Amino acid sequence: MPLTPPVADWPAQPLRDRVVVVTGGAQGVGRGIAQAVLGAGGSVMIADLDADAGKACLKEWNLPERAAFQRADVASERSVQALVKATLKRFGRIDGLVNNAGIASAHGTPLADMSMAEWQRRLSSLHGAFLCSKHALPALNAQGGAIINIASTRAWQSEANSEAYAAAKGGLVAFTHALAISAGPKVRVNSISPGWITTDAWQAPARRRTPKLSRRDHAQHAVGRVGQPEDIGALAVFLLSDLAGFITGQDHIVDGGMSRTMIYED
Repeated sequence: MPLTPPVADWPAQPLRDRVVVVTGGAQGVGRGIAQAVLGAGGSVMIADLDADAGKACLKEWNLPERAAFQRADVASERSVQALVKATLKRFGRIDGLVNNAGIASAHGTPLADMSMAEWQRRLSSLHGAFLCSKHALPALNAQGGAIINIASTRAWQSEANSEAYAAAKGGLVAFTHALAISAGPKVRVNSISPGWITTDAWQAPARRRTPKLSRRDHAQHAVGRVGQPEDIGALAVFLLSDLAGFITGQDHIVDGGMSRTMIYED
């Protein structure tokens, strides 16, 4: 008769000796994820179009052995190839990829007036996830790694004039479960759909400011507050680690319960 396994200690730093690429990692949710990776013992390559924000991260973190920055445009295949090459040259491996880069604003031009160029530009997060996954997969396969796609609760609920953003984020959720089947069993793929995350204090130094949030803003959430980048970073660390070894192809909503709250007009 098989014995039940004994109580086992959890790893204090679940990403020790792991290397994670975070696109859009110099500010906002991406920076929150990058800092969580570092706090969990991992090394991180942050990729961002904003070089000032990227350099500020490296200066403030002061972890030269475990943090690096590469300016990259995830909508450019050549730029993505250079990012992967730079990561392998700097760290020698890739264990995790977080596809976070994309246009932050959900609202665009009304659909009837939207140009094809704007539509394509607003799908950049989906295009970037494709390109980054395509070129990082050989290195991830070599290690047995994990991919996280940062989607949004806008994949599941919408406001007016957000069709392109919703299409991009909904596409990321579908891309996630499709890639999980194709890339498994060596590579796990999950998505995170954040709700309202305040990122005012997580920008490049010149753009940082204290968030202006009201009691009503916080009260819309079942947990009593608006989200922070650390909330997304905590889940990202778990999904990148071996602790989530039986989880793949799933979308994880992190919104403080906001999308589960029934709202009635007075």
